Amino acid sequence: MAQTEFAEVGFRERTDVVPCAGAEGDLWFASNPTAIERAKSLCRECPLRDSCLANAIDRQEPWGVWGGQLFENGVVIAQKRRPGRPRKDATQLAS
Repeated sequence: MAQTEFAEVGFRERTDVVPCAGAEGDLWFASNPTAIERAKSLCRECPLRDSCLANAIDRQEPWGVWGGQLFENGVVIAQKRRPGRPRKDATQLAS
């Protein structure tokens, strides 16, 4: 999150109230489902969550956790797809 966004909401000097300012940066861009859920849970109590999410939607963030939601290719997704190709019989199972 940019410093100007903190300033807009009056948190310029209060980065201690924003979880993403204190946590490891890789957590917000993790590929591990457990880490992604941890990042989302840290967002739940953030006072900037709603504005963070709105700004991420406006910017069409390509990936990462923003405002408690997971983004991929500029849109919010429910969960990250597992790496690799889908199973060959996946289309049959979906029917």
